[in-house]
Amino acid sequence: MLQTHQNPVYAYSHSPDQDAPTPVHYPVIVVGAGPVGMAAGLDAAKQGIPTVILDDNNTVSIGSRAVCYAKRALEILDRLGCGQRMVDKGITWNLGKVFFQEDQVYSFNLLPESDHHRPAFINLQQYYLEEYMVDQIQQSENLQLRWKSRVTAVEEKGDQVEIQVETPDGDYRLTCDYLIVADGANSGIRKMMGLESSGQVFQDRFLIADVVMETDFPPERWFWFDPPFHQGGSTLLHRQADNVWRIDFQLGWDADPEEEKKPDNVIPRLKAMLGEETEFELEWTSVYTFQCRRMEKFRHGRLFFVGDAAHQVSPFGARGANSGFQDTDNLMWKIKLVLDGKAPDKLLDSYDDERIPAADENLLNSTRSTDFITPKSEMSRTFRNATLLLAEEYPFARTMVNSGRLSMPAVYRQSSLNTPDEASFNCKMTPGTPSTDAPVNDGDWFLQLIGNNRFNGLYFPQENGTLSDSELTTLSTLTAQSEIPLNILVVGLNDGSGLPAGITTLTDSKGRLTERFDGQPGTFYLFRPDQHVTARWRELNPQKIKSALNRATGQG
Repeated sequence: MLQTHQNPVYAYSHSPDQDAPTPVHYPVIVVGAGPVGMAAGLDAAKQGIPTVILDDNNTVSIGSRAVCYAKRALEILDRLGCGQRMVDKGITWNLGKVFFQEDQVYSFNLLPESDHHRPAFINLQQYYLEEYMVDQIQQSENLQLRWKSRVTAVEEKGDQVEIQVETPDGDYRLTCDYLIVADGANSGIRKMMGLESSGQVFQDRFLIADVVMETDFPPERWFWFDPPFHQGGSTLLHRQADNVWRIDFQLGWDADPEEEKKPDNVIPRLKAMLGEETEFELEWTSVYTFQCRRMEKFRHGRLFFVGDAAHQVSPFGARGANSGFQDTDNLMWKIKLVLDGKAPDKLLDSYDDERIPAADENLLNSTRSTDFITPKSEMSRTFRNATLLLAEEYPFARTMVNSGRLSMPAVYRQSSLNTPDEASFNCKMTPGTPSTDAPVNDGDWFLQLIGNNRFNGLYFPQENGTLSDSELTTLSTLTAQSEIPLNILVVGLNDGSGLPAGITTLTDSKGRLTERFDGQPGTFYLFRPDQHVTARWRELNPQKIKSALNRATGQG
């Protein structure tokens, strides 16, 4: 098979920790250098937490694997230093099309709004993302990535975790305050600890074929139900970087995975779809089974399970890596506050409280997608086909078509960290919602300004262009309080000079920020370090803001 990408081989390096007389201690150790594990390490380093990532391999993933990265994941990766490289290399798309047999049923736009920094999705082979993340790790302070380092034992000892690490030079031990487990769907540590991940395995198989070809197909998501080139099954087409096209074929439960991966069996399927005259080369193949499962809890004492180690969903919908990034984004700022003594340990329980419902939402959507794509009975197939026929003419039926409900960011509606609204707002930015983006200043973006290592406030002054003395005094008092660092952005001041530390101004020349946050005069929003809205008011009340800060850090 053709190889458009050559996997790097990273050198194993002997660490001085291996020669220490007693185990060396780190605040955080991450097990697993896949995308989610490296995201945890990079986030920790951005927070200023000394961290070690351990991986038993010495290269990046083979094959395209996770290819679809959603807008929210890109926004998280922006803050970790990898987002722009992803967008530059990847294939941007917002449009999708659904086909039934020979006809296009309808198309959809996942980001119809203008003035967003990132698109709805990009497609990029997972190995590129991993390479970019390794590069970023190598430039990071407080962060080490150790290859050929397999964790063979884990023991929680009071206020720390002790692990044993197997290397080419022999075994050694390390300790940490918190162990982040990101070692994948078949997590060795989960098994080592006697923990289970339960759920459902769907009786169907799909073939992935990465095909290198030059074609004029647009960069869109195309999904076929029962196409003439693959009758009775479904097919998905995505474009990736380097003229690599990802094609998924539904095979059925009785298919032999090893036989189906052989080029002699794959190439005839591709020719039936692409045409006998189309020139292409096969790069990589794999066969997978739909699985939807999760652990009962993601926190176990000082161990936190993230990504596929905690929950696993079927590939249609791009919910795997995208939800894993949201796991680490949710967790690392909380660990930072607890390590710094600015929040109680119970704040870490909110990781389960928020991410388990998010995982359940993904599992529900993934299960529904699987049921629609692979009907379990003739009656279910008849209903599905009737829905597809109706969808061509009737918009109501399109909401019932499920070719893989695509990943959306989790909203923590019921989180105990939220402060409920006291007033009415005409926008989607309810407490628990990840912040939307908007263009600000001269070429900046709102999400870039609020970062990921502090709480932020957004204030729309009572009078456009100026702050009253009382407003300035209140804002200054809020930023000066030392318990929980708070940065405040004020919209539309005519003169931003001379503002106290912690208060900055931004311009909203297009009015998008004001529109998307319903920024009436006097409105104040409070954001968590992971950019989720945690509270909002129609008045500037310092006591309510301080109370919301306490609540958002587990002290309310």
